Amino acid sequence: MPQLAPHPNRLLPADPGTRDIARRLYAEVSGLPIISPHGHVPPEWLAQDIPFSDPTTLLISPDHYVTRLMHSAGVDLAALGVGGSELDEAGKRAAWRLFCEHWPVYRGTAIRFWMEAELHDIFGVTERPSAETADAIYGQIAAALATPEFRPRALFERFGIEIIATTDDPCDDLHHHDALAADESFAGRVMPTFRPDRYLEPGREGWSELVDALGEAAGVDTGTYAGFREALATRRQYFKDHGAVSTDHSHADVVTLVLDDAEAHRLFARCRSGEANADEATALRRFLLVEMARMAVDDGLVMTLHPAVARNHSQASFNRFGADTGCDIPIAVEWTTGLQSLLAEVGLAPGFQVVLFTLDGDTFSREIAPLAGFYPSVFAGAPWWFLDAPDAIRRFQGAVSDIAGFSRMSGFIDDTRAFCSIPARHDLSRRLDCAFLAELVATHRLEEDEALDTARALVATNPRKAFKL
Repeated sequence: MPQLAPHPNRLLPADPGTRDIARRLYAEVSGLPIISPHGHVPPEWLAQDIPFSDPTTLLISPDHYVTRLMHSAGVDLAALGVGGSELDEAGKRAAWRLFCEHWPVYRGTAIRFWMEAELHDIFGVTERPSAETADAIYGQIAAALATPEFRPRALFERFGIEIIATTDDPCDDLHHHDALAADESFAGRVMPTFRPDRYLEPGREGWSELVDALGEAAGVDTGTYAGFREALATRRQYFKDHGAVSTDHSHADVVTLVLDDAEAHRLFARCRSGEANADEATALRRFLLVEMARMAVDDGLVMTLHPAVARNHSQASFNRFGADTGCDIPIAVEWTTGLQSLLAEVGLAPGFQVVLFTLDGDTFSREIAPLAGFYPSVFAGAPWWFLDAPDAIRRFQGAVSDIAGFSRMSGFIDDTRAFCSIPARHDLSRRLDCAFLAELVATHRLEEDEALDTARALVATNPRKAFKL
């Protein structure tokens, strides 16, 4: 059977001399702790430390990177357990066989790199996935998951995770985070993240009911704009008191708008009553992003922005499986004029910080790097979600370092629901960082000691600075 044996020099330069430099750099950073300030791993996995049930539920069903490519090859997402689709043991094994049979569709993708590392480095799999090896690999992983060494907390420690953030609804009581913070046997840091998108989009269905729920959670009457704003500020402080360091925002664009107090109250009242038209709802949403930035000046939470995605592009798939199941598609975004109102308000305010992520790689050099290269508050977010792949990361490295240097980069962000992919994703980034820095050393643009200092900063210093850790 063909072997699964990830090469130790993968992603490092082909030129032997440059590769040797990269290997020296990588040896110094490969074992550093993982800092993951934005992700989607459920906090209850760590709070309850419940054993993972099976390979499919852990490695396939929650990873939309994996499932979307099988869907493109004709596999029904329901057969993969996506979106809560119920699979019995036979169904889970069948889903795993489908994954192994479709192993060739991942050739050349970052997914292939991650999955090879997960299978080989975590579970000791040495045979390449295929129709012939599927059952044996499933059995090997299932047997491992039945042992204490593969429970969530044990893997957390084994992966070398120091800090990890979850993504949470503003109304969440954060009781899983409370349990982790109170548990002296757990040494890691698990932080909530305030994600208010749906409360800031007055044009969405059910928005008024969401505003009611926010008011209930905050203990504030949200019948007026003043009450709504107070409720948002109250819940932000609640999250900060429970360890949050950032807020997360993803809308159709990053156009921002400043309104006077009277107009904000008027638009809120019209949206609350259901009388607002689409333009009025959009205007309020764009103003609310500025309000979030103003609150960030007050409470110190870091803003992260990641617009430019057409959510639920396949309506039929959304109807069957729900959100976050692989059918979001990138769109173009404009940053420079869009963010001007927000940055005019708070871009130079002491303590304000914002990290700009994008799915539109064309904006790295044209807009994001120049913004990060001027505003002390702006950081260039690492490539993620469609762009967290070798070629896109290389483009980011060149585009941003040329204009803003390395100090304005956020450090790698894994942004994943797939727990076991976290070390593989960070390893991919560290290898690519070392490869890029080695090229700068080989072409005499950096000394090797400077490259090493930069490699360490990208892993350990930059994310702490960007997210105020």
